Amino acid sequence: MKGYVVCVYKSINNEEKLKEYAVKARIAVEKYKGKFLIRGGRSTSNEGENSPRVVVIEFPSYVEANSFYGSKEYQNAHSILKGYAIRQHQIIEGV
Repeated sequence: MKGYVVCVYKSINNEEKLKEYAVKARIAVEKYKGKFLIRGGRSTSNEGENSPRVVVIEFPSYVEANSFYGSKEYQNAHSILKGYAIRQHQIIEGV
């Protein structure tokens, strides 16, 4: 079964740090055969709080998605966002 990274941002305090993070995170996504399905874009909030950004990445498997998150490459990218973004990040097994 496929694995999905679902990341819902609650706030972004520094767009430049977000761009720096995105460049490095993409390297890890590609290494683990991920495919961006959603990366920002227009949105409509029908219930709950509005989010400034949502990202969904599809991986070949749930295991691969978890390997991506725990990888040195991704953790190096992730460290760039500390103090600059608040988000909810989940890995979900899909169909």
